[in-house]
Amino acid sequence: MPFLETELERAYAAPSLADVGSPAAGFTVAVAGGGTVVGAAELDALPGLRAIANFGVGYDNIDVEEATRRGVVVSNTPDVLTDAVADLSVLLVLDVLRQGSAADRFVRRGEWAAGKRYPLTREVRGSVVGILGLGRIGEAVAERLVPFGAEIAYHSRSAKDVAWAYHESTVALAEASDVLVVLTPGGAGTEHLVDAAVLDALGPDGFLVNVSRGSVVDEVALVAALEAGRIAGAGLDVFADEPHVPAALLDRDDVVLLPHVGSATDQTREAMARLVLDNVAAFLERGELVTPVN
Repeated sequence: MPFLETELERAYAAPSLADVGSPAAGFTVAVAGGGTVVGAAELDALPGLRAIANFGVGYDNIDVEEATRRGVVVSNTPDVLTDAVADLSVLLVLDVLRQGSAADRFVRRGEWAAGKRYPLTREVRGSVVGILGLGRIGEAVAERLVPFGAEIAYHSRSAKDVAWAYHESTVALAEASDVLVVLTPGGAGTEHLVDAAVLDALGPDGFLVNVSRGSVVDEVALVAALEAGRIAGAGLDVFADEPHVPAALLDRDDVVLLPHVGSATDQTREAMARLVLDNVAAFLERGELVTPVN
């Protein structure tokens, strides 16, 4: 074990897998998580690699196309984090509409005790919540919000067999929504999918909630829209350059900021870890993955 512990310490301290060096050439399976990037350079450093088990449902940190070209299979951890991420998404929808976090700060600053009244807020009932990306998590969010009296709309690559209103584009969905919840996967195909045009379509009474990837939202455009009052506020669990949050957002009471904790519960992280280990064991025993993405 001392040898393994030493190599794990070296790997952890390295800026990337490409810097681990020998004996990395002998690794067959790699576990990626916590923002670990696996691209061409990392794959070059791991010529014996045959499988990557990703700790997370999103795998935009891994160049799956390049891995596939080299005969490396990739797994992720779907389903086991659906409930936790859906719960957090609903929390952010409630918070941006009812302004729980901002009201808490109002009390702590002594403004209530000083005789000030907190402004009126918005109800979930009757609000249109647009789901951008109606996958497993998107459907779970919608199902949770229906009992609150929210009206659900969505946009995905194609219409689904659900009762909720489908919109042909992200802009059209934003125009129809009071709250736009971003749950689409990250990656090059969705980078800045929520841009200035989408934010303008959401409008000065609309809110943005992002629980997907920071890359999906144009943060520069988001800051500009908030500063100009072109949208009403935002609830953000993810950012473009984590753990760094745009300084312009830090002091805004119309923005809820969370440190990428969508799946961060004891139960979910244990289930994710077990699924990662199941994938590793299945590959080492049978050359197969339990939850392959390619």
